[in-house]
Amino acid sequence: MEQVTASTDSRTVVPLRGVRAMIADKMASSLREGAQLTHHGSCDISGLLGFKQRMAADGVKLSVEDIVNHCVVQVLQRHPDINGTVKDKEIHLSSSVDLCVAIALPGNLLVAPAIFGANEMDPSSLREARRDLVSRAQSNKLSVTEMTSGTFTVSNLGLTRVEHFTPIINAPQIGILGIGCSTERPVSDSDGNITLRPYVGLSLTFDHRAIDGGPAGDILTDLCNTIEALS
Repeated sequence: MEQVTASTDSRTVVPLRGVRAMIADKMASSLREGAQLTHHGSCDISGLLGFKQRMAADGVKLSVEDIVNHCVVQVLQRHPDINGTVKDKEIHLSSSVDLCVAIALPGNLLVAPAIFGANEMDPSSLREARRDLVSRAQSNKLSVTEMTSGTFTVSNLGLTRVEHFTPIINAPQIGILGIGCSTERPVSDSDGNITLRPYVGLSLTFDHRAIDGGPAGDILTDLCNTIEALS
């Protein structure tokens, strides 16, 4: 990205040009045109980490993001009212879960290409599809269809210190999930003993024009329950 240093007071001015300008325009447009609200929740990922270890023992390497993505796909199939787009005052719902994954690129750039038919994939296939998108995003080989389609988006900040955030909807989609980092929390067991358990922060932003707060809360709760049911 081009940087221009102003000679008057030594400030660095970075023009919004090219891809960065397109990202800026899309983000601003999403906030202007949608009625966005974010619900925050946290869930115990002890079972998820156990599932990850067992899959690794069987030769299948999965990240926390891959497993959460798989759970998201399951939940979207049970809650189709958030799996789609809002266009021209119409809600367009999809029977296929075309899951977009946000990918950070060098130069402060961001893309969110779609994994088409994610609902037909097992966790391993979903991981391979995501890794393929990351690889092609880094070499600028994504198609226009991949870049402009999708029914729901996941944005992962799990490798940072961010626990919860308010992701901006990938318009015209209805919802986006933000994955925060994992932290250990003290939890009392059935015997009254205090143990530390790993929790991850989840943030669901939704377009209130298409879905209300109660159903969106049910979706986030279902996702947390689905993750916690892993064993």
